[in-house]
Amino acid sequence: MSAFYLEDLHVGDRFESDTLLVTEDDIIAFARAFDPQPFHLDVEAAEQSVFRGLVASGWHTAAMSMRLFVTGGLQLAGGSVGLGVDELRWPRPVRPGDTLRLQTEIMEIRPSRSKADRGIIRIRNITTNQNGQVVQTFFASVLVRRRPGDV
Repeated sequence: MSAFYLEDLHVGDRFESDTLLVTEDDIIAFARAFDPQPFHLDVEAAEQSVFRGLVASGWHTAAMSMRLFVTGGLQLAGGSVGLGVDELRWPRPVRPGDTLRLQTEIMEIRPSRSKADRGIIRIRNITTNQNGQVVQTFFASVLVRRRPGDV
């Protein structure tokens, strides 16, 4: 798969990722390190929570979505340099045994006003589980190289 430059992208282009299986061990390990709340760490405590079972931290979901993004279909020349995220939402929790997939859609493309060798894309990312239920959504602005010689 070749890397995409700004000139290769069009508003409305969509890219899919592979899938990622979420395990109980993954959820607990992330929670221990970064979000040590009982409903992320302890199955019994999680049963008594609003979630009625163990769930991944939203930040874990975001990290897994990032992995799906950088290993997915939209491989950007020079890597993915994020400039910001907007409207991050977690409408449904991620549970052990869920299989996640990410879809990315190009919403906007513009050349940089200050750097001729790059541009910025605005993307919408939607992470779903194995049942097609949305578990995370967000918009992001990403720096993208322009093809050398096209500048």
